[in-house]
Amino acid sequence: MPRTFEPMLATLHDTPFSDERWIYERKLDGIRLLVFRDGEHVELYTRNGKLRNDHFPELLDLFAAQPCQRFVLDGEVVAFDGDVTSFARLQQRSGIADPDQARASGIAIYFYVFDSPWIEGYDIRRVPLRQRKAILRGVLDYTGRLRFTAHRNGDGETMLAEACRKGWEGIIAKQADSCYRGSRSRRWLKLKCQAGQELVIGGFTEPRGERIGLGALLMGYYEGDALRYAGRVGTGFSDAELRRLHRELSKIERRQPAFVDPPNEPGLHWVMPEHVAEIEFTEWTTDGKLRHPAYLGERDDKDPQDVVREVRSA
Repeated sequence: MPRTFEPMLATLHDTPFSDERWIYERKLDGIRLLVFRDGEHVELYTRNGKLRNDHFPELLDLFAAQPCQRFVLDGEVVAFDGDVTSFARLQQRSGIADPDQARASGIAIYFYVFDSPWIEGYDIRRVPLRQRKAILRGVLDYTGRLRFTAHRNGDGETMLAEACRKGWEGIIAKQADSCYRGSRSRRWLKLKCQAGQELVIGGFTEPRGERIGLGALLMGYYEGDALRYAGRVGTGFSDAELRRLHRELSKIERRQPAFVDPPNEPGLHWVMPEHVAEIEFTEWTTDGKLRHPAYLGERDDKDPQDVVREVRSA
């Protein structure tokens, strides 16, 4: 029974396309998890190897009840705001590490399965994707909060247009005959309805007026070993989140900026680049800054050093 797998990652793509050799899935706005079940034992890991059993105890029950006894599943845990998956809502739940408090949070979670590298003693990474999905559909019981990630064949342009009308984050295009490879690949492509990605928190500003906690976050991304400044984010926070962020960031303040190209103005607070946040924005400006950014939530399933500026491929 394998104990770890490096997940396959998608590359951001700029141009919608339709191709019968590709399948198209809904892009879910949640947290990627690898699920390992070996008989009665179940473990949930983020893509950077953090155990999340205590955060999502309902999923342990869900997977332990499956008829398939031994598997590794690749999928996404989500929470809904209406008919749309919402990372901001999931974040209210994902930060709770006590199983009883997590169950009592009132935030329902669901798990969407979209792939598997290993099932019942068989390494199926070299099996074509379409066949892997057929295997998954047949060996799991998709009732309750376990969902199979459906796909559309061939017509990616129509699906992306529908996704944007419905308020989804976008779609994932995957080559139907692709193997499962533990790395970033151009055989899986992300097509987004709007810009957004995770970025590293490198500092914050003082609050003004009636604002509490902090004013804005100073965000960045890595180019090699260099942390580049990407701009500030001052919207999308609740009062409770402003207080929490100020409390956590104040613990890791430093005298000098971690950015290689920091903004030059007085009154800025610099922090160790240890925290990652999901940021929504309209576009990158010509000088490499965020336009109209908004904070969606902090995420600890991504390592800061892995956060780079996502460059769209045509």
